[in-house]
Amino acid sequence: MHIMKLIKNWTKNYIEAGCDEVGRGCLCGPVVAAAVILRENFEQNLINDSKKLTVKIRNELDTYIKENALEYAIAELPPEFIDKHNILNASIHAMHLAIDQLKTRPELILVDGNRFHPYPFIPHQCIIKGDSKVLSIAAASILAKNYRDRLMIKLHEEFPQYGWNKNFGYATKQHRDALNQYGPTKYHRQSFRLKYD
Repeated sequence: MHIMKLIKNWTKNYIEAGCDEVGRGCLCGPVVAAAVILRENFEQNLINDSKKLTVKIRNELDTYIKENALEYAIAELPPEFIDKHNILNASIHAMHLAIDQLKTRPELILVDGNRFHPYPFIPHQCIIKGDSKVLSIAAASILAKNYRDRLMIKLHEEFPQYGWNKNFGYATKQHRDALNQYGPTKYHRQSFRLKYD
């Protein structure tokens, strides 16, 4: 499998924090965001957009990133927050919460996608498909996805009929059929379309 090497630094002289979120398109569960600051000597050629990696490689990289990054942080926001503020605002706020936890203050925030609310006193750069271009954003995508997947597998034990251990809350046929049969749970986002014909 050939993986294109990602850009390590977007700039030369700034402390960069890469940010990404997972779970925007899900029908249930939280939106999860991660922020990662890499060390100068950080090297790992397998890191890529989390969606392009196998579960095994993603789990191995999760451990590697946590042990070798300068810093990382993960934040989540529940369905109630998503319903109140909408998914875009919740996703961005979750990234802000992850950045809040970093002890090292970044000088530039690199964000996957094209939308972000300015973080106080730190400039940001939105990068479309940043999780397949920039190492720190890809690392953040891996940490966020693994965290959220593990959480959804745990919630699956409470409500096994929805198949969250496999669909992780996305609108698969099994999930849609279960919603039609059993209705939504307390983990579903009430502002999302939950009835299917």
